[in-house]
Amino acid sequence: MATPPTETPNQQLPSQENLLLDYIRRLEKHKQGRKVVHLYLSELRPFNRRDQHLRTAASNFEPFVKSMDGQLFTLKNADLIFIYKDTIHPQIETSVQQIRYMFSDDPLIVEEDKSDKKFSVWYDAERDFDAILQSVQGMAQAEQKRQTEVRSRMDARAALKAKQEQGEPMTPKVLARIENALSRADLSNLVRRQFICRVDDQMIPEQVFSELFISIKDLRETMLPDINLTANRWLFQHLTTTLDRRMLSMLTKTDSISISGDISFNINVGTVLSKEFQSFDDNIAAGRRGAMIIELQKEDIFCDLTSYVFAREFVQEKGYKVCLDGLTVQTVDIIDREKLGADIAKLIWHSDLVDRGEELHAKVRNLVKRGGPDRLVLCRCDNRESIDFGKSVGITLFQGRYIENLIAEDGRRRELLRLKRRIERG
Repeated sequence: MATPPTETPNQQLPSQENLLLDYIRRLEKHKQGRKVVHLYLSELRPFNRRDQHLRTAASNFEPFVKSMDGQLFTLKNADLIFIYKDTIHPQIETSVQQIRYMFSDDPLIVEEDKSDKKFSVWYDAERDFDAILQSVQGMAQAEQKRQTEVRSRMDARAALKAKQEQGEPMTPKVLARIENALSRADLSNLVRRQFICRVDDQMIPEQVFSELFISIKDLRETMLPDINLTANRWLFQHLTTTLDRRMLSMLTKTDSISISGDISFNINVGTVLSKEFQSFDDNIAAGRRGAMIIELQKEDIFCDLTSYVFAREFVQEKGYKVCLDGLTVQTVDIIDREKLGADIAKLIWHSDLVDRGEELHAKVRNLVKRGGPDRLVLCRCDNRESIDFGKSVGITLFQGRYIENLIAEDGRRRELLRLKRRIERG
């Protein structure tokens, strides 16, 4: 088999910086009557450099790009470089002023007169060509270096994942060492939040409640890179009990993590019956209990059904809700949420739910109809198909990466609208 030709880094990862460098080199023969403006958006504070801000700024140049009067380059560091015909210079000055107004409260603008940092720098392509070329070459080199570092980190991450999968197996001795380390570690930065939402016909999400959980994946990567946590199921179960106690402790301390709004959290049945949960309950205001949902895994429930019934009755009498977590396409029509006395159930999305046909669809539809639309959550939704399926059988609550993307997109849309209104008022 022939060996394919080796690609250069530029061929592997074309970037705006490389395209800009190529454009500037070709511009040398046509630099007369051209100007360049460099907007240093990279110098803005992070809260002013969100994607929606950058898109709004770039959109000011779109009419001139469409009319073939200029070319825009959006650099990896968020800077904008616009190269244009000098005949439209007054319009470009106006556009830059509009963008500047968008960020008028940023220290870069407020302190510009007293600082060496500038929001914008203007060039005449004919007079300043050497300076432009030198600057752009530096940008291209910096981006190439960054890409090399990113690939190195990705390779290191892949190697770490492979090492974890083949890592030291969990043993009682290793578990004791891990639990000792966890008892002293600050795990608040490993707590993740994922929202459960209703989604309307325009795919706009409405947040109903959120699940808080400690990311096992991030825990492995940051604290236990050499340990295969899931090699022994029973020892892993014991480890999750330790994590349950830490989560309860953090939920008690509102300065550790935010517990605003209705929340759910996943713990073991044994943890519900422990003194740690009793201590947690003693420190929670009675009014907050009704806003908390305790998620219990189906495997944990059926491991000791008597303990589950006792634990479920105990927390429900206190005012908490109980969620049956982990229903699958194989068990959704077998395990009865109502008979188990759970308030809510979670069904894990899988394309098999669609492929199994109308018989299963009818069972899920009847399940939703019997319990009500707010009693079943379709979780781990990672694509549009999951939402379409859920709606087709009457499910109204969804959770997963696709939902998080919808929330982010809705946030960007709202922020963009706010920024446009602000510009119009100016």
